Amino acid sequence: MKTKHQPPTTSHQPLIANAILGIDTLWGGDVMCPSGTGRFIADSWFSDEPLPPAYTHPAAARVRESGGVAAKAADRQAIETYLAAVDVAGAIHGLTAEAACMPGHRGEYLRGLALCFETMWDLALEMLGKGEPVPYERCVEASIGQAPSQSDPTARRERVAELLARAGYLSPTAAHTGHELLAAVDAWRKARFVPMAVIRGLGAAVIAQYDALSAAHLSPHLPAALAAVPRANIQFLPIQDAWFSGSMNYLGRARRQDGTPEYEATYEINASLEISYPEFVHLVSHEVVPGHVTTFAYLQNLYARGLVGFEASILTMNTRAGALFEGIANNAILMAHGVTEVDQLPDDDLQIGVLLALLQDDAKNQASYLTWKDGMPQPEVAAILRRDFLVSTERAGKLSGAWGRHPLLGRMYLPAYRAGTERVADLRRRYPAERLLPVLYGCAGLVDVTTLESALTQI
Repeated sequence: MKTKHQPPTTSHQPLIANAILGIDTLWGGDVMCPSGTGRFIADSWFSDEPLPPAYTHPAAARVRESGGVAAKAADRQAIETYLAAVDVAGAIHGLTAEAACMPGHRGEYLRGLALCFETMWDLALEMLGKGEPVPYERCVEASIGQAPSQSDPTARRERVAELLARAGYLSPTAAHTGHELLAAVDAWRKARFVPMAVIRGLGAAVIAQYDALSAAHLSPHLPAALAAVPRANIQFLPIQDAWFSGSMNYLGRARRQDGTPEYEATYEINASLEISYPEFVHLVSHEVVPGHVTTFAYLQNLYARGLVGFEASILTMNTRAGALFEGIANNAILMAHGVTEVDQLPDDDLQIGVLLALLQDDAKNQASYLTWKDGMPQPEVAAILRRDFLVSTERAGKLSGAWGRHPLLGRMYLPAYRAGTERVADLRRRYPAERLLPVLYGCAGLVDVTTLESALTQI
């Protein structure tokens, strides 16, 4: 595959590293923590480069330990000491200025990244009482490249009802109330419930299945050099009482004897998660193969071979790149099966599971909109997510609470799932796999949810 992107350089590396890890530290993140309970904005650090002052300065550890600006009782003295010693704003402004002069879609990517970090900086100032409230519209525009909008669950709900009726959970002819449909979904989930005790063994089996499907329907469309990259070097780890349903932690720091990466990751799954087997299959394809772990492993390989820039080694949440990663992950199950539509999947149960997973991501966007655009109280948001988007009680509570009301995740990350999913799905319908998939996985340089199609036009 011929590409027109420029060879990456390292001249912008200190700005990128200090901007990302400075904001990560301010919000209480620790990219070197192996657990998702300690990570936040920076999802990876696998470059083998020394960590920058934004991470290593002695004041940074105290900010991380205290939880940063979003902590219930923020350690303001620690934050002030850190900001006096580390010029986080200067790194962000420097990145913005450098990116403005860079040509091609690498420049576009870094400009979008800088825009997101400018927004996260202003959100941090808001939390400290040092800046005006950041408009919700600005937050969403920064992270997904478009204005906020509400989710419409109608089409997916109707298809779920049709499939549940076919499976005997609803009358095939009667008009169904919201309560009846929700009760049918709950009964369907209960009959297919996955106990936490079997997660590791079941996860290994599903990973093997989807790795084989990816070898058949993904690998043939990618450069041959990626065939040797392990797509799913991961361990499943149940975790108690986490605020998230699960966390994929891409480590990528282990090396073989020849110095090449092992591409290792872990997945921490919430022990209280209520999930059916078909939804679990979607989860594996999303988080592991050919979703997040595969995406990060390919990018690490491309970075190790000098084909993408330093920014590919320090991947981020709450950014347009993060929105694209969620879009890849939510379409991963379709890519693994070599299809573009949910109704082309091989059985009705799997279709129901995928539709419920997509409704949950529609619910994430809706939780953001209702909370930050409409100012709706948490109990009302939870009730709407449960009724209209068919999520479990556990998910409704977390999406309307710990996620939706978080000052950063609620305003910048929750809308990313739906936006990324719709973008990737649209492009998969319009472009052949042999053209789209290499660009999607970084083989033409790093892209995000707003630059992906422009990169396609340059190859």
